[in-house]
Amino acid sequence: MDSSMQPLDKTLRNQLDRTVRKARPVAEQAAEAALEQLGVGEETPPSYLSDNQRALRRRLRAHARSLGDPLKEGAQAVTRLIGEIAYEHWHRMLFARFLAENELLMYDGVAVTLEECEELAEEEAEQGERTSGWALAARLASTMLPQVFRVDSPVFELTLAAEYQRELEELLAGLPVQVFHASDSLGWVYQFWQTDNKERINRSEVKIGADELPAVTQLFTEPYMVSFLLDNSLGAWWAARRLSEADLASAESEQALRDKASLPGVPLEYLRFVKDEETGQWTPAAGTFDAWPESLAELKTLDPCCGSGHFLVAALLMLVPMRMELEGLNASDAVDAVLRDNLHGLEIDQRCVELAAFALALTAWRYPGTGGYRKLPELHLACSGLPINAKKSEWLALAEDNTNLRIALDDLYSQFKEAPVLGSLIQPEKSLSSESLFEIKWKDIEPLLSRALAEEETETTEVRVIAKGIAKAASILFNQYHFLPTNVPYLSQGKQSPILSSFCKNSFYDARHDLANVFLERMHDLLRDNGVAQVVMPQNWLYLKRYQNHRIGLLRKWKWNLTARLGEGGFDSASAAGAFVALYTFTNT
Repeated sequence: MDSSMQPLDKTLRNQLDRTVRKARPVAEQAAEAALEQLGVGEETPPSYLSDNQRALRRRLRAHARSLGDPLKEGAQAVTRLIGEIAYEHWHRMLFARFLAENELLMYDGVAVTLEECEELAEEEAEQGERTSGWALAARLASTMLPQVFRVDSPVFELTLAAEYQRELEELLAGLPVQVFHASDSLGWVYQFWQTDNKERINRSEVKIGADELPAVTQLFTEPYMVSFLLDNSLGAWWAARRLSEADLASAESEQALRDKASLPGVPLEYLRFVKDEETGQWTPAAGTFDAWPESLAELKTLDPCCGSGHFLVAALLMLVPMRMELEGLNASDAVDAVLRDNLHGLEIDQRCVELAAFALALTAWRYPGTGGYRKLPELHLACSGLPINAKKSEWLALAEDNTNLRIALDDLYSQFKEAPVLGSLIQPEKSLSSESLFEIKWKDIEPLLSRALAEEETETTEVRVIAKGIAKAASILFNQYHFLPTNVPYLSQGKQSPILSSFCKNSFYDARHDLANVFLERMHDLLRDNGVAQVVMPQNWLYLKRYQNHRIGLLRKWKWNLTARLGEGGFDSASAAGAFVALYTFTNT
């Protein structure tokens, strides 16, 4: 990894915080004004609209319903639509600057700066295409990032009013270039976007359901937490194979062993060893993970609550040099191999999935020796919280005359109906139907589903987009993994909405008192035999009586490799005030 990519210092982080928090209300006002101009929420379209504007209005209304905004007596609610437009337009601009500052914003195969985008926009204007430098940069970014931005979305056909667009551009231009070179900027972006909303929700004392969960439970994982856990899992596995018996017997200190086991860009500074007092032999404190595959190409990793992709990016930066050394790959091939073979992520909030996808892509393109921008393998990332707001009849119509496909879609509809509340807690293998998707075998159904959803029909575009996303999430949830590193959401039972509380009680009774513990239990089903779970979560369940049966259950079915209690000061962010957390490593054996 480039040594210049350091975490943000507090001054830069605070500046990014202020900028993002100022940008959100401006972007939302811009979105609301653009929708009012088209009369998207009104029963009838304004008379002044052209045919193209009327068509866009219809698509935006359909998109609003797919997001969960209701249609009542002809009037279309647009609350969720406003939120999506604001988020997508601001983040497309933000990502464009990330690309430009890292010499990765491509125009006809050549990297361009934002200043050059202004010049290119003027040239396009002379040819009759009115655009600005920022608008062009944003368009280039969306073309480069098809897994981040849905290019055919009606959201990007909206043009924000000039006064709002100008204010957003000024906010973005005011950020120092160092922000776009830091290793953790993207991780903070979503937390800052949600800060004011999180504070508002907490003051309201409302029960936390689908609309509130992403804001209330989002918490950026500190870099040292990620490094500590991965160094004492991937790093421990590597050290056990890189260090000889003689090394482990003769080393004078842990640091000497870390130095000998390290790789360029992988210092393993948090890897801990313990020394046997009788034999004098050192061994990795968390274990050597001998049951993992000998070939890293076979190691399947999933972060089921991936947020902005912090664990996945850190794992990429460790696995790439390991596979380069073990398999003789060059940097580009190793990056592609890790993205293709090793990394999977799920997140309840689609916006976080987009951030995670961009973070992985940016890291892949910035990795030394890869040559910059190039097409990457498809990323194994999906939103496990996509809402199904279509009527069941419209949903099942996607199957046409295929009986097995119809059963599969029926199953997915039932399983994912409450997805915006449950996310990765959904258990597709525990089907609700008598002829289950699991019994038909997902591997046989998945290709049929992919072909059916690939068809282009304007009338069903929004339903198909959601169905594709849910199918991808189901595919990831159906599998089991060797390694699950994550920071789970924290939410006590008393704060949960009735739907969430009822599900936790019925499905994970002993763990029901906090969403974090429910996720810990869910992770057991996602692990292969001898698979490893690493979790950042509260520490109070280690001693409170109400978790006794939960603790007993975990002691019976899991090996506890490591527990590191951090206390209230574990997180530097004020958003984590009151969170007494610990870092855990468990093995499913």
